[in-house]
Formats: sequence, C-alpha cells, structure tokens
Amino acid sequence: MTAPPDDCLARNEWICGAYLTSRRHILWDAVLQHLQLTAVSVLIGLVIALPLALAARRWRWAAGPVLGLTTILYTVPSLAMFSLLLPVYGLSASLVVAGLGLYSLTLLVRNILAGLRAVPEETRQAARGMGYGPVRLLVAVELPLALPAAMAGLRIATVSAVSLVTIGAIVGYGGLGNLIYAGMNTYFKAQVLTASVLCVVIAVAADLLLLLAQRLLTPWTRRQS
Repeated sequence: MTAPPDDCLARNEWICGAYLTSRRHILWDAVLQHLQLTAVSVLIGLVIALPLALAARRWRWAAGPVLGLTTILYTVPSLAMFSLLLPVYGLSASLVVAGLGLYSLTLLVRNILAGLRAVPEETRQAARGMGYGPVRLLVAVELPLALPAAMAGLRIATVSAVSLVTIGAIVGYGGLGNLIYAGMNTYFKAQVLTASVLCVVIAVAADLLLLLAQRLLTPWTRRQS
C-alpha cells in the first residue's frame, strides 16, 4: 500500500511541513535545552576565563602555563572529554555543561588576554596620573578597551558551543542533537534536516546578537570606522 500523495511524513521526505506542525512541542523543548546548555556553559567558561586572563596579564610567568593548559583542554576529543568527566558528573546535563565550559576557555582566555595586552601603556599611565587605582584602572579603562577582542572570542566560543552541544546526545542532553541522532538512527529525514537547520539558525542568531551587543558596548569603535 503506497503512502498518500499529500503525506510527506509517510513518504519520509527531507522537507515536510507536517513534521513541523505535529512535532512543534518536541522541537521547542529541544531548542530550549540547546539554548540553555549553550548559555550556561559559555557563561561558566567566561567566569573562569576572566581571572585566568587577568592572572596571565599580571604575572608574566603565569601566561605560559595558563595558555598551555587551556590549549591542551581544547585538543581533547569531545567523547574523551565527556568520558573523563563522567565519574564526576554522571549522565547529567552538568556533564555537558562542564565539558563545553572547558572547551571555551582556550578561545576566551586568549582573546581576553590579547585585548588586555593591546591596551596602550600611555593610556594606563594617563589614568594613573588622574588618580586611578588598580581596580578602577582595570574596570574603567583596561576592560572596556579590551572588550572588542574579548567579544570576538566570546562570539567564536558561543558558536562553537552551539555545535558541540549536539555531542551531548550521547548522554541524553544534546538539545537538538538528540533529534539529529535519533533521526539518523531511524533515517527520519525531516527530523534530521529540521534539527540541523535549527542548529545553524541558533548559531547565526547568537553571533549576530553578540555582534550587536559589541557595537552597543563599544560606541567608540563605530566612530573610528
């Protein structure tokens, strides 16, 4: 018995509107989990990366170990990383968040450190001459001037996290990756294509939003251009 001509699900077509309407709740839940895993992991990575970059900027001897360690972490394959963290976090969303947070450190630390190092020394001297202490100098001068480089690293880390979240499907916490893997196992074309396209949309949207935030936070770069 052949499938009805208007039943794209029964014909297992790649593009199928019926899949979107019949599985919209499943897709919405997967998108929310994908966004949550991405945002939390990158935020945790940023919280860890900032003090590491500041330490590497403050003490020159610390730059080598910090950059070396974060680079080594980035070279660990994702499946191996999750396996190493499994005894600590078990089969949970925390396992995925921890792994992605560690991966983001390389991009974030390097870019934050590069931005801090690019702050002109005469700017620092001028701020000190105006009575700025170390904390005020960091918050009011160095970090704002380092923001463009830091935001560039944050954008790359976020887009990378969006793609790496899908690997979390191996432990059941992969957001849209769960649908991709399930669809590949059953050769469900519409599910694979829809979930994959949504991953791309999330990555592009996140990059554009961070770019907009960068432009709003650094108005002086717009005036220079």
